Amino acid sequence: MSRFALIACASACTAAQAQAATVSVHVVDAGGQPVSDAVVTIRPPAGPPTQPIRFAWRMAMVQKDITFNPHVLIVPVGATVAFPNEDKVRHHVYSFSKPARFELKLFGRDETRSYTFTAPGAVALGCNIHDTMSGFIKVVDTPFAGKTDAAGNVSIPSVTAGAATLTVWHPRLKAKDNEASFALPVSAIGDVSRQLRLSLR
Repeated sequence: MSRFALIACASACTAAQAQAATVSVHVVDAGGQPVSDAVVTIRPPAGPPTQPIRFAWRMAMVQKDITFNPHVLIVPVGATVAFPNEDKVRHHVYSFSKPARFELKLFGRDETRSYTFTAPGAVALGCNIHDTMSGFIKVVDTPFAGKTDAAGNVSIPSVTAGAATLTVWHPRLKAKDNEASFALPVSAIGDVSRQLRLSLR
């Protein structure tokens, strides 16, 4: 590669980096307390990408200690999610949610079932054997997604600059479909920070 080509490549990479930002979001409730497991998604002005979406975390909803772990899992449209049973008892996982209605009938310890999620939306999970078990899978069609930690924080890197839309979802959010959307101007020259105050049930 010529010296000119190397310079051109470096300039293009620098320009691309300058056109993206890290968006940091802090989510609190009406009393100012941090909200964990709030799913934050960002849709850039160009819309969803055409290439497949992949996230760094495992596409699995584990049953352990008679709970779903994690309590909230983010997956892209088209993802096949594993449901491994690490309990000593059997489970029967189901969902009646519109984006995915399915049943994974009785399966025991060290057995795994799976399901492919083909439509975006929130999927509430239950167990026919253990009524106290509940979990959620948020199926998204954008690579710009994350969930808040125990301190109510989430950072989403490499968000394309422009007039984006930020959406926050939480299973107890007092809003239609448990989510709310906000305009989010993303700067081409610096990172973005937002605080969201949610009214929860």
